[in-house]
Amino acid sequence: MPPADNQGSFLNRISIRRNQFSVVEAVNDQELEDLELLQKHVADRFSELLTTNDDSPAEEKSVRPGLQSIAWLRNLLDLFLSCEAEFKTVLIAGRDPSQFSKPPLDRLIPDLLERSVKALDVCNAITHGIDLIQHWQKLAQIVVTALRQSPVGEGQIRRAQKALTTLLTSMFFDDKENTNANFHLKWTDRTRSFGRRFSGAAALHGKDRSSGNNFRSFSWSVAKSWSAAKQIQNMTTNLVAPRGADASGPAVPVYIMNTILVFVMWALVAAIPCQERNGLSTHFQTPRQLGWAQPIISLQDKIGEDWKKKEKKGTLGLLEELQKMEKVANSLAEFTCSFGSPLDNEKAAEVEAQVAEMEEICRRMEEGLAPLQQQVREVFHRIVRSRSEILDVVDQITKISAPAPVSF
Repeated sequence: MPPADNQGSFLNRISIRRNQFSVVEAVNDQELEDLELLQKHVADRFSELLTTNDDSPAEEKSVRPGLQSIAWLRNLLDLFLSCEAEFKTVLIAGRDPSQFSKPPLDRLIPDLLERSVKALDVCNAITHGIDLIQHWQKLAQIVVTALRQSPVGEGQIRRAQKALTTLLTSMFFDDKENTNANFHLKWTDRTRSFGRRFSGAAALHGKDRSSGNNFRSFSWSVAKSWSAAKQIQNMTTNLVAPRGADASGPAVPVYIMNTILVFVMWALVAAIPCQERNGLSTHFQTPRQLGWAQPIISLQDKIGEDWKKKEKKGTLGLLEELQKMEKVANSLAEFTCSFGSPLDNEKAAEVEAQVAEMEEICRRMEEGLAPLQQQVREVFHRIVRSRSEILDVVDQITKISAPAPVSF
């Protein structure tokens, strides 16, 4: 994936236009043009994200990633980095710093800075979630290696069973809400059909259950009371579209950036295992009359509906590769439980196809998770750097407006 071209045509056009106007001429018109370019770019980039494999013509199926896949999330983070660079140019470059101390920026900038701090916590949680997925990928790879042997014997089946037991148990203990008694009963009922036949069946309720908890303790470094869903909800506080005179001023780019920031963090939490995601489907509302926001609203609707379906089942989340891994792992677990009876050609071909599918999932994770995690870190550092740059402007205003010391 090519890095975001933060010095591309958008910024160049802004620079050219600023050179074409004299300082005395319509500054407001210039700001409106810059804002119009930002809104168009946001709309175009999110429209690209909205078109996924599910909607694509057959000839484009191999090119466009599915919604909430690893590749799609990487495109989303690339979009964030690009839009964030353009937002800073519109907000800061060529603007009189004194505007930061006047309405509406004097109120909006502190909100943006506070929202950025909350986003940093989400980035940390997502980084740990990717660590956990990488462990699941390694367990799935063990299953693939064991069942790829020819012929498959009792030793390979036991190895695959152990890896599948640990994988499925760990998957169902990924969220804080999944540790309550009701969910444990649901999980026990679901696994009883094949758990009894595991050679290590007791491990599901003993040793391997603690193994699942060990995965949680290894991954989650945030406080036990921390909630990804509540963090997202807190980020939506005071997120109100500008009205009246503010609807065409500097409040607009701040609102656009806030909306993008919240949406990106919300989409990441919906896809990647995070602590306490219960209630995440109650996402923020964006006014439908805003032209640039239409593709964002469509994505919200799609992801929100998918999340509601998944949340009712108590499953992992929306990452495409994880959903497929869970489905194939359960099917292979059923197969390893019944191993020993003769396999007809149809069943053998089905198992071989499932192993091949799991192998493909592992390959996509192997290739995509490390770059995705690196992008999350890049987003983290970009937010920190931009926050510092805005604070520098605020500090300059404070120093200028401070009364001169009185000498005696």
